[in-house]
Amino acid sequence: MKKFTIISWNVNGLRAIYKKGFLDFVKKTNPEILCLQESKAQENQLGFEFTQIDKYYAYFNSATRKGYSGVVTYSQNKPKQIILGFGSEKFDAEGRILQTDYDNFTLLNVYFPNGKRSNERLDFKMEFYKEFSKYIKKLLKSQANIIVCGDVNTAHKEIDLARPKDNKDISGFLPKERRWIDEFLSLGFIDSFRVFDKSPAKYTWWSMRTRARERNVGWRIDYFFVSKNMQKNLKSANILNKIMGSDHCPISVELEF
Repeated sequence: MKKFTIISWNVNGLRAIYKKGFLDFVKKTNPEILCLQESKAQENQLGFEFTQIDKYYAYFNSATRKGYSGVVTYSQNKPKQIILGFGSEKFDAEGRILQTDYDNFTLLNVYFPNGKRSNERLDFKMEFYKEFSKYIKKLLKSQANIIVCGDVNTAHKEIDLARPKDNKDISGFLPKERRWIDEFLSLGFIDSFRVFDKSPAKYTWWSMRTRARERNVGWRIDYFFVSKNMQKNLKSANILNKIMGSDHCPISVELEF
């Protein structure tokens, strides 16, 4: 049996986080797989310091629009297969999904849309959720072990944000968004963090405008959803809330096979 760690982090700009000790963080934590969201860069805009990190294969799925969205997966083991997007031109243009297949599981690194900006973006987010569920249902027919990680942009339950009553009509905590998480979990997934920690005031995102992080007025909107049948392989799940540099903090899981 071998243990290994996966870390997921919305970095709010890969080039920005690089200036804030990103490589030191990678070296210190040494995850087997590191999934980043909101990279805000296309691969051809990046230098060797991003594309050739020591010990890691690097895979990028960038938005066609520069400086927007994007996901990156760094992996110490070469995946058997890499898939960018889920085959929808409308959604894939924003570079939100990167799938890597390994011997023991399939990993999807996902940056789900934010619906706060407008009703149109909320509709886009809900449609993305629907299409993602369809994709996962198809994938479950051929893959038993699936891990979905990333910024889901929704707090699931009242315990997952500091001020649920104040935000019940705000995108990110709307009933229909929360219901989608329920429906997704019912496909056969578990919220890995809540397997180990059911306590309140555990958040992964804080507004930068109100110095909310200092007061821990936050939201838990970043997740590792793991196939139920992999719960026996799941050894820990953590929120690395001491790590600075973004409005999100990293999250991690440790698995054993």
